[in-house]
Amino acid sequence: MVRKLLGIMAVLFALFSLAPVAFAAGGENLVLTLKDGDVTIRLRPDIAPKHVAQIEKLTKEGAYDNVVFHRVIPGFMAQTGDVKFGKKGSPEFNIRRAGMGGSQYPDLAAEFSQVPFKRGTVGMARSQDPNSANSQFFICFDDASFLNGQYTVVGEVVKGMDVVDKIKKGRADNNGSVADPDVIIKARIEATK
Repeated sequence: MVRKLLGIMAVLFALFSLAPVAFAAGGENLVLTLKDGDVTIRLRPDIAPKHVAQIEKLTKEGAYDNVVFHRVIPGFMAQTGDVKFGKKGSPEFNIRRAGMGGSQYPDLAAEFSQVPFKRGTVGMARSQDPNSANSQFFICFDDASFLNGQYTVVGEVVKGMDVVDKIKKGRADNNGSVADPDVIIKARIEATK
């Protein structure tokens, strides 16, 4: 009986000790180069595989390069990712419409999880329809528990939160609209180390 119990414990120990290594080795980071430095976001395909796949695809296509942070509310979040109307230098760029567009790919069904929204959490922006996320995402400046279970979490900032804090803010009384907003200079995908 003792031998059997020790065998089960050894198997469980092996499984739990290997699980984090397997996740870390296969994970990817989204790195955003902003005016004040890089922001590294650990993507979470384990909780939002379809959303992460869409972000990775758009990043590899260069879709997020030169996209503005069109809505930045102090103490809440910085929103970006409108690759249609929010991409500076593109023929469709329109600061007044930034935040209303997405990509050429279909919207995504919600992938809500139990992961809470806190400082550094990255979530997908959407309309009133929970299944309308496409390309836009936001980074929380502070805890935002009222979003829990309502928006899809896609990652978390693991480096560069001080850079996020320096993103040009809008005014809360204007829903965070930003005049002459900061941009994602370059977005890239990197394997986790």
